[in-house]
Amino acid sequence: MADFHQGGRVATLHNLRLNTAEDLNRELNAFATSRKITLILPSLFSELEGDALPNIIDELNKVDFIHRIVIGLDRATEEQYRYARQFFAKLKADHVVLWNDGPRLSAVDARLQALDLSPSEPGKGRNVWFCLGYTIARADSAVVAVHDCDVVTYTAEMLARLVYPVVNPTFPYQMSKGFYPRVADGKLNGRVTRLLVTPMIHALAKVLGPREYLDFLADFRYPLAGEFAMRTSILPDMRIPSDWGLEIGLLSEAWRNLSPRAVCQVEISDRYDHKHQDLSEEDANAGLSRMSVDICKALYRKLAADGTVFSEEIFRSIKATYYRGALDLIETYFNDARMNGLHVDRHIEEKAVELFANNIIHAGNVFLDNPMETPFIPNWSRVHAADPDIIASMTRAVAEDMEEYK
Repeated sequence: MADFHQGGRVATLHNLRLNTAEDLNRELNAFATSRKITLILPSLFSELEGDALPNIIDELNKVDFIHRIVIGLDRATEEQYRYARQFFAKLKADHVVLWNDGPRLSAVDARLQALDLSPSEPGKGRNVWFCLGYTIARADSAVVAVHDCDVVTYTAEMLARLVYPVVNPTFPYQMSKGFYPRVADGKLNGRVTRLLVTPMIHALAKVLGPREYLDFLADFRYPLAGEFAMRTSILPDMRIPSDWGLEIGLLSEAWRNLSPRAVCQVEISDRYDHKHQDLSEEDANAGLSRMSVDICKALYRKLAADGTVFSEEIFRSIKATYYRGALDLIETYFNDARMNGLHVDRHIEEKAVELFANNIIHAGNVFLDNPMETPFIPNWSRVHAADPDIIASMTRAVAEDMEEYK
């Protein structure tokens, strides 16, 4: 899987299998003496009961370059928060657990709601946003990395490769995005990237004409990867979506705020697997069905903000163009899988494409009905301007929770 192909504006940093994990760690330990690294782990309490997190903790304990780990804990009672404190106590690195549903952080959120600055809905976006705010408030890290807590094939090398491009002071990158093949249990996974995002970007370019933004997205080998790292100097101005368009939204913010030369993608693994979402054909508010709608809306919002005018006719053209291109890709993926001894169920793949095609129209109708919808959470620069004490209140709340609920 190693190659040296460069696709366009975004630099691709490969794993040519020549540098060892020990080599990377040695360099990162040297860099981290002056460029401290914070790792954010957005977690549901249910993930503490899964198989992935214990291994993630074991792997994180193998490295010394992490300055702090910030765990955002969602959907937890007091008893569960106490349990989480004990669970994460095995971490060697300094760490804090943000009890997002606890009374103290809920009080902070109430102040945000009074200013109309609170995240509009619960979820990963809100969790990451609060963790970023806490990291900004601590003001002692040069780099922040984020990855999910359900990666069952996690290794410490994944984190090392993810942060290296933005930690190395001789590199120009402000943001790095992980990529990898989604292969597990003899199957080719990653349906939303393969069967929605890639053909959707191609369809948008055909129907709307060339767009530099679409070229930028097309450069990414895995645009929906949940693993990314950024230099903390850019955090206050980053606007994070609260819905399932988080990853596309972050790339859109990178396009808006940074030069493409300041963004890279890095190969972090050749074996990656995590929790799989159901297709949810019967429920547009769950699973991959909702994810596909939110991703389409994120694309429409960004293109509209850049001056694109949408209509029902245009959405129908996008759907037709997408559908034909996605069916062609199914053939390509099937052949690729077959040659590598993997299984692809073409019937299920076509059912997914049919669902995504319908959701392209559904997302378009939602967009036309409410073009002023703003699911982005306000950036932390705006929050600070509205209430300069809010981030200090957050750090006090976290410290008091950590002291009281041992």
